[in-house]
Amino acid sequence: MPQSPYARSRTLVVAFEGWNDAGEAASGAVRRLRDLLDLEPIHETDPEDYVDYQFSRPIVGVGDDGVRRIVWPGAVVYGPADPLALPRIPDEAEAGESGARVVGENAENIYVLLGTEPARSWKTFAREIVEVCHTHGIEFAVLLGALLADVPHSRPISVFGTSESREVRRAFGVERSSYEGPTGIVGVLADAFEREGIATMSVWASVPHYVHNAPSPKATLAIVDRLEEVLDVVIPRGDLVEEAAEWESGIDALADDDDEMATYIEALERARDAVESPEASGEAIAKEFERYLRRGEGGRGEAGAAGEEPWRS
Repeated sequence: MPQSPYARSRTLVVAFEGWNDAGEAASGAVRRLRDLLDLEPIHETDPEDYVDYQFSRPIVGVGDDGVRRIVWPGAVVYGPADPLALPRIPDEAEAGESGARVVGENAENIYVLLGTEPARSWKTFAREIVEVCHTHGIEFAVLLGALLADVPHSRPISVFGTSESREVRRAFGVERSSYEGPTGIVGVLADAFEREGIATMSVWASVPHYVHNAPSPKATLAIVDRLEEVLDVVIPRGDLVEEAAEWESGIDALADDDDEMATYIEALERARDAVESPEASGEAIAKEFERYLRRGEGGRGEAGAAGEEPWRS
């Protein structure tokens, strides 16, 4: 694979909880990346400007100091810690990684944006994030998403990328998207970045729609695998591999007790195996992505939108 012209440029990795985040796969990957890098908050959007609290409720909890606090939904940009600042103390989740960190010369160039998809004022939100990127010299953005698709959980999770940048397409072997239709904040940000001279690459994973109510560590793992290639770093997997295997085994157990579900999954497996070649698979995934966006229901299929499993029909 040829070297990306942005391999040593400051890069922003983006994910939002909500419509663009089936199985919490995209946000899970970015959260893992953030926790394994020495990052600190450098910009936080005001939730009063962008969040509908009836849809994204604030959360009340008790901190380690015993004080009750409200955590407001929003979006935060994290960047490399000030080298002159005191060392950051890893939190409990990071401690579980036994000191593991993202490794690679490019690690110090990675920024992340993580938060809740804004409910309003998307153009203003995009301008605010673009300004942050310019302030910190960010030249490349990798925008992550995950969609619910007619794919089997028992096969490798499909991950596909697109880019409007000719250099990025050439470097990573991805195509320019031909999709036309509804989009989310990830699409809006990608457009704003490109217009402001920040090259972008969109990376999406396909999550089995029949397990849409649960996080999908297998999809998160697939995105982490792809991120590692794009960012030219090594990202420790920790317990993610084991969690992905347990997720798959749990669905297998459900299917063993439900003949109709098992039959449905077998049909998906046959369809997936029939398009296993890279050329056919990429085309099939792209078509599924277009179907997902046109549904306009956060990736829920027609049966899912009605609250009915497709193998019950």
